[in-house]
This record gives sequence, C-alpha cells and structure tokens, in this order.
Amino acid sequence: MNIGPFSITNPFFVAPMAGVTDRPFRLLCRRLGAGYAVSEMISSKPDLWSTPKTLRRSSHEGEPGPISVQIAGTEPMLMAQAARQNIDLGAQIIDINMGCPAKKVCNKWAGSALMQNQTLAVHIIEAVVAACAPLGVPVTLKMRTGWCQAHRNAVLLARAAQSAGVQMITVHGRTREQGYRGEAEYETIAAVKAAVGVPVVANGDIDTAEKAHDVLMATQADAVMIGRAAQGRPWIFREMTHFFATGCHLAPPLIAEVKQWVLDHLQEHYALYGEFLGVRSARKHIGWYVKALPGGDDFRQRMNSIDNCAAQLAAVADYFDDLNGRMDRIAVHALSAPESQKEKNMEMA
Repeated sequence: MNIGPFSITNPFFVAPMAGVTDRPFRLLCRRLGAGYAVSEMISSKPDLWSTPKTLRRSSHEGEPGPISVQIAGTEPMLMAQAARQNIDLGAQIIDINMGCPAKKVCNKWAGSALMQNQTLAVHIIEAVVAACAPLGVPVTLKMRTGWCQAHRNAVLLARAAQSAGVQMITVHGRTREQGYRGEAEYETIAAVKAAVGVPVVANGDIDTAEKAHDVLMATQADAVMIGRAAQGRPWIFREMTHFFATGCHLAPPLIAEVKQWVLDHLQEHYALYGEFLGVRSARKHIGWYVKALPGGDDFRQRMNSIDNCAAQLAAVADYFDDLNGRMDRIAVHALSAPESQKEKNMEMA
C-alpha cells in the first residue's frame, strides 16, 4: 500500500502510544519487521514545543522513512502550525490524533473527544491538509468508532476526512467510552473501509499472526496496527511477516537473540533520555520483556532498586545469561499489558 508518495513495505504497523513508542522502541520494531511506525503524539501548543519531552519526541535521528508524526490539539490554526513545525523537524507524514481516550486529553476536547464535534474535527483536518499539501506531505487520521455506543460516527467522519484530503485512516475498534475495556469490534472498521477509497488500518486487540489475518479478512482493511501486544514483544512483527509469507509459524526467538535486542534497545533508550530518566523510564520496558519469563517477577522487583544505567544493563544481561542456561528459546509470553499498566495505557493514542 501507499501513503501519498510513500510505499509501505508490509501491512504491520506500530501504533502511537504515549510513553512507549519513542524513537528507540520504534527503531527496534522496524528492525524486527514492522512496515511502518507512528510517533508518540505531540501537542499543538507552541509553548510546549521546546520542553524536553517534546524535543525528545521530535527527534528522528537515524529513523528510517517514512517518518510519521502524530499531533494532537483542538484549534485548527495551531494544529496547522504544529504540522509545519514537525515537517521542519523531519516529519514526512502528519497523523492527526482523534483516537486518544485519556481523560487529561479528552477533558481539553482533544483526542477522541473531537469525535463529538464533527464540524470542528473537519475544520482541523482541512487546516492540517492545507498546511501539508503544498509541501507534499500526506496527512493521515487515527480515530475510534465514536464517542460512545449511541454515537458511533466513524463512517461519517471517515467520509468527511477523505473529502478533506486525508490519505489514510486508522480506526481503533472501540468507542472512547470503552477506553481499553471489553473486546474490540471490527464491523465498524469494515464499514469504514467500504465507505472510503483511501487505505484503512484496523487497530485493537490484534495480538497474534492469526488474529491479524482474521481481522484483515473480516474488515478488508489494508493493514493492521499493533499497540499493547508489542510491549515486551517487538518480535511480534517478524512473526506476522513470516506467517503471512509462508503460512507457517516462526519458531520462538532464541534467548540469546532476545538478550541482544533488549540490550540494544536499552542502550538506545539511555542515549535518548540520559542517566536519570533513562534508568527509570526503562523499567517498564524491562518489566514487559521479562513479565512471563521464569523469575521475571522477582527480577522486576530488583530492577526498581537499581538507579544507574550501567548497573541496570549488566543486571539485564545477567538475567538473560542465567535464563539461557535453563532454556534455549522464549517459550511463553503474555500477550496483553499487565493489569497495573491498564490505567497508564489510557494515555495511548
């Protein structure tokens, strides 16, 4: 499939998740088979553009193209300015966030709250497209099925977005009211696909190669977007590409392979965040990697007492070396985020 002038190598995409899909994680997912990745959302408020958090999110050094940056906000003019600002910083595709269910986002009428005001939503899309089109930058949209069960307007908004110039639409198969509770439904995504001519991406609860296949068949979508299932399991993308290419399951990764991927990820993570933030923000990733592995719970507890990067890296290496002495391959891995992460995941776009 194509997004504007960009050809996408495969239909397995990395979802934008605030606090998770930073540049180091996106690079690892791309290395392990993801065909496309979208950045963490960046606020359209100019007074936040120079904050350390936004500067990190705006850094695309070493990232393979096409570089897609998600922006969030409620004012058409500011969203247009944010689009141009991020293009100046290297963005090649601009994604508009109308899917985030987090209260702190929706309370400001951004994210999925915009689905309650379709007139404003369309004005935002038109303003962003007008800012991007002269620069040859495609605009995409990520949304939910609607605000609530009684107000599912994804099809109407998708048609309006296509008319305004959006070149790809991603739909998470839940309403904002659902958050991440219950099961995603795909009938609305199928209806969106039938209603528009631009590529449509299905998102929500896709955690295995078989599920990706079933969702693509059921919705006729052009791609699937993977979020929580990639946390601690970024090799899910190579599993999917192998399954779709061969019809067979890929053998679980070797412990030695996982060790190297994790160590590479951590080193990139420390380089982006520095010593103080790096060692602390890496804990969630390490926790996801070891969650279902032997001794993982005890190791996660020990991680919380380590406060420097070198010691953390050494401890992770030792853990996987010890594990390698007991098993050759990753045998099991939970597919969903741990219960303690569910509320944090509400920040995800």
